[in-house]
Amino acid sequence: MATVIAAAASGSAGADGALAGAVAATTVASAAAGSLEALEHACFGEGLPAPAEHELQLASCCYAAEDVAERHLLRACELAPEHPATLIGLYRFYFYRNRLDEALAVGMRCQELAARANGLAPDWTMVRGKDINFSSLSVLPRFYLFTLKACAYLRLRLGDLNCGGAMLDKLTELDPTDKVNGSVLRGVLDRLGQDDEE
Repeated sequence: MATVIAAAASGSAGADGALAGAVAATTVASAAAGSLEALEHACFGEGLPAPAEHELQLASCCYAAEDVAERHLLRACELAPEHPATLIGLYRFYFYRNRLDEALAVGMRCQELAARANGLAPDWTMVRGKDINFSSLSVLPRFYLFTLKACAYLRLRLGDLNCGGAMLDKLTELDPTDKVNGSVLRGVLDRLGQDDEE
């Protein structure tokens, strides 16, 4: 089941593409500190403290040495804990290492960050389409949608179909025109349900 979900989602950039897309062009981004303007600049590559950026560079250089790379990424998160670049770097590391539980934990941190930045309820089930303009081309609403999609994807990969499905329902509610391609994951989940019925 997880293999089916992974294969189908890869066509829509999957979980990694979801978070990466949320910060399009983000090699470095800035700590939001609860400020919309700060996070918006962050998502376009501003404000990452030099020591944290250095740790990310070291992690990249020694990526094959899993323990060493992870230490550098965790150190980067310690230096800039509210920074999209450090969180996404750690997320990608766990995702590509197939450490999906840890990737989900970091994805949820990204979602919490996106919620704060957009002035949304911390509980994704309480977010409503009228809360902000989710159809906007602004990076902040899209950041939230992409993190929601990424967490839904990982929930499905981990076998939590109920929560993953509920997240996809919320994504459809907030993104009715399917700007972040959540319908691809919804289609996979619906097909799984049909298979179970048969």
